[in-house]
Amino acid sequence: MLRLLSVLVLASGAVWTAAWGADWPQWMGPQRDAVWPEEGVVRQFPKDGPRILWRKPIHGGYAGPAVAEGRVYVTDRVLTPGARVPDDPFSTARVAGKERLICLDARTGEQLWLHEYDCPYEISYPAGPRCTPAVAQDKVYFLGAMGDLYCLDARSGRVHWSKNLPREYGAKVPTWGYCGHPLVHDGLLYCIAGGKGSLAVALDKDSGKEVWKALSAKEPGYSPPTLVRLHGKERLLIWHAQALNALEPKTGKLLWSVPLAPKYGMAIMAPRVEGDLIYAGGIGGAAVVLQALPNDQVKVLWKEVVGETESRERGLYPVNMTPFVHQGVIYGVDQEGMLRAVELKSGKRLWFTFLPVIGKEEDEDYKGAGSGTAFLVKNGDRFILFAETGHLILAELTPQGYKEISRAKVIEPSNAAFGRKVVWSHPAFANKCAYIRNDKEIICVSLAE
Repeated sequence: MLRLLSVLVLASGAVWTAAWGADWPQWMGPQRDAVWPEEGVVRQFPKDGPRILWRKPIHGGYAGPAVAEGRVYVTDRVLTPGARVPDDPFSTARVAGKERLICLDARTGEQLWLHEYDCPYEISYPAGPRCTPAVAQDKVYFLGAMGDLYCLDARSGRVHWSKNLPREYGAKVPTWGYCGHPLVHDGLLYCIAGGKGSLAVALDKDSGKEVWKALSAKEPGYSPPTLVRLHGKERLLIWHAQALNALEPKTGKLLWSVPLAPKYGMAIMAPRVEGDLIYAGGIGGAAVVLQALPNDQVKVLWKEVVGETESRERGLYPVNMTPFVHQGVIYGVDQEGMLRAVELKSGKRLWFTFLPVIGKEEDEDYKGAGSGTAFLVKNGDRFILFAETGHLILAELTPQGYKEISRAKVIEPSNAAFGRKVVWSHPAFANKCAYIRNDKEIICVSLAE
């Protein structure tokens, strides 16, 4: 997506200035737009790959780290002695363990503090937490996979307040756990809670007191609250399992709603906005591009619906990643595991390649990778991709095609999915480094020139 202050406002309310580099204080970066503005980043990897500055052991989890004011915040889950994760990742059997939020020194990886609590899991793919911590001013906010929401002191780890969203709002924990990364903005903390009339909630960020609640749906989905600016007005986009909705951020008032129901309730990506155009899409062939109108209404430019046709000839349907929209083109990983470019206004498919995601092109023995995943971040005039194979990749993405500049394997995939090993965790980019985790360790990779 185009990095414009008028499109996505600063989700943390205020960003700390780190003593030695730019911060990545929340999911998808300073402005939640997957843009890394730091300069002095390597143009091509050394022959032996980038240098690993430090590595520290951690446990399971899908949540990427956050980096703010010289500290790294990362979450994981430790099994209770004797507990065992089911062989079938789709099982929702009860598994005992503790969720943890760990604070590390960004320079050395030294542990500064740790907060943990008992948290039995009854969800599919039970490796660990899904939501990246959000750091705003002197506080860090963390939402666990079973709906435990915490506000802690960012320096000491002291708990300011906490609540359990399923218990608070009479909600059922989603099949794959709570995945909607909390959003902090202008004194409020926005969360996907679930329950009748409380699918989305806004809390006072300092006290945790409810300010408003809104929306109901059969399932809450997994997409994070997304703050955008349309025609000069801030709007909160909530994509749940049945529809894409726009709310007034201060009141929760519903402005418009467009049906958009992916398979299995898997509304996952954050809706992307460029100018007055809004895109969202998901598994099974559900996608839409809307044009926002000045009167707080929207016009459908194109839309695909699950089950209407056997094959899709337009659009992009990601699973685990949020696509990047840039100069009228959507770049993202489609359901089958290929990186694809699609024209925003029409849905026309421009090109695709399996190379960045899987490391090889399609051949007669290779038919793709279900839920194939790579995360895209823009740095200057090129992109940095982190593939599920553990590779960092430097590449150029244009409407004409994909040009790979350099790649290096920096971490081992440690989780099983669809018969292959993967790492499905969005890195943090700060201090001319990439902070990357799997289910065994977190590493700091130097990307300085």
